[in-house]
Amino acid sequence: MPVKVLLKEKNELRLRVIGESHTALQMLRERLNSSSKIDYANYFPGHPELDDPEFYIRTSGKNNSEKVLREIVAVISSEFESINL
Repeated sequence: MPVKVLLKEKNELRLRVIGESHTALQMLRERLNSSSKIDYANYFPGHPELDDPEFYIRTSGKNNSEKVLREIVAVISSEFESINL
């Protein structure tokens, strides 16, 4: 999943997620919003045929937005690695 960083500050991160659908972004949004370190997380799909979705994260307190995102993505990734079909 290619990602382009649009805004990177201590407590805010805005990303353009290239070629991704609602499925992965919805899961990521739900996990981020359930974290006590996150103040707000959402994605904006834009036009379905013209725009790649943008994801926005704002952390609370002294939490670094990139670090929190990496932690949550690692947890999600480890959950999928343990799936056996």
